[in-house]
Amino acid sequence: MQGITLNRAPLDDQAARPPLAGDAEDALLGRIGSLEVRLARSEEEIAAAQSIRYRIFYNEMGAKAPLGALNADRDADAFDAVCDHLLVFDTALPGEDVDRIVGTYRLLTPEGARRAGKFYSADEFAIETLMARHQGRRFLELGRSCVLPPYRTKRTIELLWQGIWAYCRKKRIDVMMGCASFPGVVPAAHAEALSFLGHFCQVEAEWHVRAVASRYAPLDLMPKEAIQTRSALAAMPPLVKGYLRLGARFGDGCVIDHDFGTTDVFVVLPVEAISDRYINYYGAEAQRFAA
Repeated sequence: MQGITLNRAPLDDQAARPPLAGDAEDALLGRIGSLEVRLARSEEEIAAAQSIRYRIFYNEMGAKAPLGALNADRDADAFDAVCDHLLVFDTALPGEDVDRIVGTYRLLTPEGARRAGKFYSADEFAIETLMARHQGRRFLELGRSCVLPPYRTKRTIELLWQGIWAYCRKKRIDVMMGCASFPGVVPAAHAEALSFLGHFCQVEAEWHVRAVASRYAPLDLMPKEAIQTRSALAAMPPLVKGYLRLGARFGDGCVIDHDFGTTDVFVVLPVEAISDRYINYYGAEAQRFAA
């Protein structure tokens, strides 16, 4: 999940960030083999995660560096200062923890969004009306997901979800949301996969959310009867398929993000909609990390 570029000023130039995770929150959120997941504990770890994001988004995927960026090797924006940063470490690697980071996810709580003035995805999707219909529910925005190439495995994805689930339990989260990306800025290149989301995976009325009018592009690029489920699913990015397995639904329309070179869709995943088998699968192990 990436979303659009928003004034990527260096972290050092931001207003003072809220305190980093304290003693009650710096424990592990999950472990599988030599891989561990927890929140960032220092500015140094956050900077290392930003460097990994830069390597993947800019060097590998071809995103455009913001004009005048001072941090040439870090993907940083104003939201970093108000987010929690979920990190995956390979403890089998040499060095300190900061040298062992192999994946990251950025987590924005309602409290962080209030400090920022909005959720990150609000510039792409009209989420204000969605949240207004569900006052009292706590929304968590997931974004900036990336994993180093050697670690793009089922095990790493499972550990990330174990960590996210434990985090949601700790923070009393009711709904997960955010942007997920298809590579490239031509939606027609993903016509079958996007059409599958548009025809079969749309959010229901109470969860309806639409791309902002000025950036709206349709999902239903093919008629429903022309879609082959197997080939549509095979063409999905792994992150999108992961959300589908959990029971997520998708908003109306997609947005072309020219800065990141992606086509973005919006994910809505109420916690109560997660299928029981995944609650049992991720939750049973994550429960001991969520206390």
